[in-house]
Amino acid sequence: MQRHAATLAAGLVVSAVAPSLYAQANRIAVVDLQRAVAETEDGRRALQRLERWTKQQQKRIDAAQEHVKVLKQTYDRQEGVWTPEHRAKKAAELQQEMGSLQTKYVELQRELAQRQARATQPILERMQRILRRIGQADGYALIVERTQAGVVWVPTNRDLTDDLIQRYNAGEGRDGATTARRRRPASRGASED
Repeated sequence: MQRHAATLAAGLVVSAVAPSLYAQANRIAVVDLQRAVAETEDGRRALQRLERWTKQQQKRIDAAQEHVKVLKQTYDRQEGVWTPEHRAKKAAELQQEMGSLQTKYVELQRELAQRQARATQPILERMQRILRRIGQADGYALIVERTQAGVVWVPTNRDLTDDLIQRYNAGEGRDGATTARRRRPASRGASED
């Protein structure tokens, strides 16, 4: 009898808590920040500057690769006629040039990541201010970054990316700027405020 009473009590607790848990789970949204950055005006300009810089740096890497290629071809053609000492010296030079090329490439990748972070940081900070406003105004318990969270699917009314891009391009989220909150279309699942 006591087991049945305990089971009944547990069932009552679960039935009382379940609607609250369901409501909280229902107030989760996602946003694709990478797409949002790429589709805002500021983001496009920043990415274009990065692309121009990357192309310039790639030309330097290509020239260094061509130099190493010529050294390697020369080594391969001449190694049979060189003395062992000269061959060893040329092999060391080739190895040093290949190591230098690899170092340049790694440095380029690191600098590209740093430049990208510097270029997108102010954009992402502004987007976070906008998302905070959306979350507070619409009562979201959680807004998750789509690509980082491994989200496979989400209903369109739970994806805030388009709304974020529109608000950002309209000027919302600038320090001290108070742009009127736009209502999301009813088809996106927003309730009237």
